[in-house]
This record gives sequence, structure tokens and C-alpha cells, in this order.
Amino acid sequence: MQRRGFFTQLLALFLLLTVAVTGCGTTSPTDRDANTVRVTASTGMIADLAQNIGGDVVRVEALMGPGVDPHLYKASQGDIAKMADADLVLYNGLHLEGKMIDVFERIGRDKKAVAVGAVIPQEKLLFPEAFEGNPDPHIWFDVQLWMLATDAVRDALIQVAPEHKATFEANATQYKKQLESLDAYAREQIAAIARDQRVLVTAHDAFGYFGNAYDIDVQGLQGISTDAEYGIKDVQNLVDTLVERKIKAVFVESSVPKKAIEAVVEGAKARGHHVMIGGELFSDALGDAGTLEGTYIGMVRHNVDAIAKSLK
Repeated sequence: MQRRGFFTQLLALFLLLTVAVTGCGTTSPTDRDANTVRVTASTGMIADLAQNIGGDVVRVEALMGPGVDPHLYKASQGDIAKMADADLVLYNGLHLEGKMIDVFERIGRDKKAVAVGAVIPQEKLLFPEAFEGNPDPHIWFDVQLWMLATDAVRDALIQVAPEHKATFEANATQYKKQLESLDAYAREQIAAIARDQRVLVTAHDAFGYFGNAYDIDVQGLQGISTDAEYGIKDVQNLVDTLVERKIKAVFVESSVPKKAIEAVVEGAKARGHHVMIGGELFSDALGDAGTLEGTYIGMVRHNVDAIAKSLK
């Protein structure tokens, strides 16, 4: 009886494993379009970049949607299945997706997985003191650096689908022209803010590249990663800056809870200095699909316009 029970359990385990293996794929080979390159991207910014370069040739899916914080994001079984089903996996790297590093490394053993941040030259990266020797991963806030990321995505697509090389190159060239215009627009708008008012205060320190590229002082309550905690002293230091420099506005972020910045506003109010919340900025995630802010170019323009309007 014991022997019969053992084989019954073994058979049940075999059937369970069979179902798991056959059921884990999201798309059967017969459902796939052989002419379509399947791309899975970690963030909306990277997905938007891949879509602009790939055009009709690609089918792009982002793991992280609007309002999602990539610093704290953990991959689900569904995410892993999407990456396993893709021809190309794109992610930011530079420790942005801090809790997914091992997942990307494992996926990279079986298929093309590219960290677009790896293309940025070392001398162009920012290394904040508080980030323990790691580079600031928010490279998309310098539009010129995002042009380099455009090259990285173009080259990755060419490697997995060389037959579409001409399409990818033409689309990338056209998109970079749009990015050049965006970069010029950002410089013009930020330069119109009085120099003593050119201070951007946000919930976490995501805008370092933006400040470096467009000549605006940036201060965040939390560190580079939202995984970092803030305390009373951090709030007080920001309040001191707002009061001393008579800063008019601070900003909340779409992917970070508002309570942190609200504490700063209340602290300034207690000191007799009125500070308004100048609007919501998109930092680590795009806006909703189908909106202007749901694209990289639209997101940057929204942020620039909100900052310029509130600080002028």
C-alpha cells in the first residue's frame, strides 16, 4: 500500500508540473506574428522609446505603468512570463530597478536583455554622495543623455531583427530630431526663471540630471531612491531653504506619496512663509496612456511648463 501511495503521489506531481510548464507561456507560437519584434520594457519611458524607434515593426509592453515606483517594484510571475516571451528585454539599469537586478541577469542568460543606462559614458553620470558610490539612475531627465539611450535601443533592435535595420535607423534619426527640439525648449523655459528663484524642490532627489542640464538647483526630501527614509531634520533643512530664498513653490510627484512635501509646506507656513504646491511632476513614471504625459516628450514638456509657470 505504501508503494502504491508513493507512485500515486509521483503521478500527481508529474501532472502538476506538466500543467505548469504548458500554461506558463503567454503566447503560443501559432499566435505570434513572425514579422513582429516583441519587446518588454521595465518602465514607461523605455517602452515609449522602443515604440518610437520600432514603429509598426514592434509590439512593446511596459512592466511598470503610470504612478509606479521602479525603485520599489518587484517582478510578478506574470512579469517574468512577459520577459520570457519577448524577443528583447529593455531596462534602465544603474540600480533604478533595484529589486529586479537578479531577474534581469537571469533573463539575460537566455535572450537579449539590454540596460539602456549602460551606454551613458562614465563622465556624464552623476554620483551623489548619499547614494553610496552608485550613479544616479534618472538619466532621462537630461534629454541629451536620452538621445544616447535612443542609440542603445536602436542598436538592440537591429541585433534581434537585422532585417528591419533601415526602419529602425530612420525612426531613430527622426525621433532624435524631436528630442533636440525638446532639449532646446527646456533650456529656453528654465532660463526665463529668475536665477534666485531657480530652485526645484521635490519629494525625492530624481531631478539631478535635469538640474545639471538646465541650470536649476534641485533639492529632494528623500534621496535618489524612494527606498531611503527622511526625518524631521530633512524636512527642517528644506524649510530653511524655502524661507531663506523665498521660494514660491514646491512640487509633488506622480509616483511618490504627497505627505512628504505637504510636511515641508506646513513647516514653511509655521515660519510665516507661504509656499504653494506648484503641481504634479512625472518623475519615475509616465502619465496615463493616451494622454500627452503618457509619452516621454509630453512628460518632459509637462514638467518644464509646470516648473516655469510656478517659479517665474
